[in-house]
Amino acid sequence: MVKDFNKFMSQLQETNQTLDFFCDFTKIEENVEDIKLSLCMLNSLIGAVDLHKAVETIWKRDKSAFQVLDILIAVRRKRTKKGKKKRKAVVTSLGSIVNMDDYYTSVDSVVSFLNETGLSDLLVNSKIKDLVDYVFGIETGLDSNARKNRSGHIMENKVREILEKHDVYCRSEVYSSEWPEITKALGTDKKRFDFVIKTRVKTYLLEVNFYSDGGSKPNEVARAYSELAPKINKVPGFEFVWITDGIGWSKAKNKIEEAYSIVPKVYNLTDIVDFVDIIKQEGLL
Repeated sequence: MVKDFNKFMSQLQETNQTLDFFCDFTKIEENVEDIKLSLCMLNSLIGAVDLHKAVETIWKRDKSAFQVLDILIAVRRKRTKKGKKKRKAVVTSLGSIVNMDDYYTSVDSVVSFLNETGLSDLLVNSKIKDLVDYVFGIETGLDSNARKNRSGHIMENKVREILEKHDVYCRSEVYSSEWPEITKALGTDKKRFDFVIKTRVKTYLLEVNFYSDGGSKPNEVARAYSELAPKINKVPGFEFVWITDGIGWSKAKNKIEEAYSIVPKVYNLTDIVDFVDIIKQEGLL
C-alpha cells in the first residue's frame, strides 16, 4: 500500500480527551483521605487568637500532624523506599538553605513556616474555612500535572480496544531485553515497547502516543523513532510500528514528515486498520 503523508495529516484528530480525563477524583479523594485526620487537627489553627499557643497545643497532642504542611503550599514530595519524604531544600527568611523538614522539628519552627509561607494570615484571619476542603482543591490543581500521562494511557487504551475489536492479540509494556538480537541492535539503549504483536511472519514492536499540542516533545519523539526504526528493522523477523495521532503534529510537520519517510509503518487512529489487515494476512501466532 502506497503511503500518503498528506492524507495521514488530514486524518489527525483534534483531541482524545473525554470529560473524565481532566481530573482523577478517585485518586484525589484517596490522597485527601490519607491525611484527613491530621488536617482536622490543624483546623484548630483557623481563627486562632494566639497562633503559637494553638500550634503548641497540637504539638503536645500529636506533633506528626504537622508533617502534612507541605501540601498546604501545594508541594508533594516523593517518598523513598523506606517511606521517608525526599529532601526539599528551601531558603529561609535569613537566607540560609535548609531542608523543609527542619521546619517541623519544633513549635517555633512550625510557626516560622506558617509565617514565612503566608499561611498564618490565611489561618488566623479565617480566610480558609476548612483545611480538608482546601487540600481537596490543591489536590485537584496538582492532579492536572498528571494529564500528560493520562493522555498517553488513553491512546494506549484506544489502540488496544481497536486491536481487540479485530481479534488481534497483543502484549503490553514489553522490554527490549527479552530479545538478545534486539538488545544487540540497540546497544546501550534499553527500550520498553507499548505493545508487541507476533505473526507467522515477524514480531512487531509498537510505540503509541498522542499529541494535541506542539512543543519540544513531538520533535524529540519523531527524531528518536527515526533513529530507532532502522535499527530494529535490520534485525530479521522484527519490525518497528509507530501509531500516533493528534493535531499537535501540525506544529511539527517537518519532523513528522521526515519520520514518516524513514519509518515504513506509521499509522494514526484512522488508518490503523491498514496495519490490522497486514496482521490478518500474515496470521497471528
